[in-house]
Amino acid sequence: MRSNAPNTDSGGRRQILRFGAILLASLLFASTFSISGKLAAAGMPVVRLTAGVHIVQAELAADQLSRMEGLMHRTSLGQNNGMLFVFDEAQIHCMWMKNTLIPLSVAFLDDKGAILNIAQMEPQSERTHCAARPASYALEMNRGWFESRGIRAGTLIRGIPQVNP
Repeated sequence: MRSNAPNTDSGGRRQILRFGAILLASLLFASTFSISGKLAAAGMPVVRLTAGVHIVQAELAADQLSRMEGLMHRTSLGQNNGMLFVFDEAQIHCMWMKNTLIPLSVAFLDDKGAILNIAQMEPQSERTHCAARPASYALEMNRGWFESRGIRAGTLIRGIPQVNP
């Protein structure tokens, strides 16, 4: 005699398969947004920027706390990864490398995303590096990243989100 009651054995397998699929999807989602495990370590959003043909995956530091933390205590940064600092207002902003372990280059950007100037920064230094003119953004990348790609003052960085009105 055939029963209409669900087979608990196959129901159990379906639950295990469903759980496995959810777990796999979660892991894929997490690995997609971890950017090689180097970015978004502090749970910051990541934005895709372009500098000509070059693509950058940058963590977005758009509030005071994330700007203060920056890339401190990191031991590495992916080749095309960085951090975009979004300032509350355009002014002469300065950056330093206290507690930052990797050498970085910083590009200061105007409100349209054009590079104003680029500075080379040494790890664990308290020496300040400032924007040449009022800047709305700063983009930190591995030291030499801009130079090795021929990116200099005047280059437009596209994809910058309009976070602060």
